[in-house]
Amino acid sequence: MQLHELVNTFGQDLKQRHGQKIHKLSIHGAFTCPNRDGTLGRGGCTFCNVSSFADESAQQLSVVQQLLARRDEVTRAKRYLAYFQAYTSTYAEVEYLQRMYEEALSVSDMVGLCVGTRPDCVPDAVLDLLASYQARGYEVWLELGLQSANDKTLHRINRGHGYAAYADAVERAHRRGIKVCAHLIVGLPGEVPMDSLDTLHRIVETGLEGIKLHPLHVVEGSTLGKAWLAGRLEVLTLEQYVEAAVAMIQHTPPEVVYHRISASARRPTLLAPVWCENRWTAMANIASELARSGAQGQRLGRPFSLAGCIA
Repeated sequence: MQLHELVNTFGQDLKQRHGQKIHKLSIHGAFTCPNRDGTLGRGGCTFCNVSSFADESAQQLSVVQQLLARRDEVTRAKRYLAYFQAYTSTYAEVEYLQRMYEEALSVSDMVGLCVGTRPDCVPDAVLDLLASYQARGYEVWLELGLQSANDKTLHRINRGHGYAAYADAVERAHRRGIKVCAHLIVGLPGEVPMDSLDTLHRIVETGLEGIKLHPLHVVEGSTLGKAWLAGRLEVLTLEQYVEAAVAMIQHTPPEVVYHRISASARRPTLLAPVWCENRWTAMANIASELARSGAQGQRLGRPFSLAGCIA
């Protein structure tokens, strides 16, 4: 079976609603982060080295230049979403944000915006701005980097906020009709098997429209990278991640859209686990296990259980 037959994927959801394939184009808006510039702290979250997923050289180009360059690389779609991915893409004055977002939407065949940010960096004025684009008929997603609903874990990874900040941001976004996608990391330091499912339960209970799921990447230049090099950090095996991801997907309501069920990072930035070099490996294994044991939502209403994972 194909993955989209087992999981409510973002690509399939967009195709059903827009009538054609929509491709997401990642861009760098030259934003920083309050957990890096000294407002909340310096050095960022312990897992963070944004170069693991963002091209730092891209910020030398304008938003339009980035989108045009990335659009030229895409051959399987003719309409697009502008994805402000790197760092905290709402961490600026509203006037600056409006200029960035309007520039992105000025590119032809752009159907909307995906904005990646922190739960503690979405004031009402920013939400009002995003809601204004939705009112104009654009697709708008607010992507909130939560990582875990466990406040002890959030403190351990130096996140700089607790779950309450996430719940508040979701409530205010939903009040304006803005769709929310939560980013979650499986395998964070100190997490036990049930923590991933507990996090899933809390975000579903709070309410959301999308989830991005991926394993912990240990990357060069991060605090966790130093711990791994010193032999003080264990990482997930592929089998452990697949087991956790499958259990989470099967406990997720079918209407919730999975924007991602795995992710990859490039060497030499990626230190561990090695299998994270290719996200398709995990995705294929997850699809195979879902086909065997049941698709998204299969275990709703059953007690949460997860055996032998994330020791």
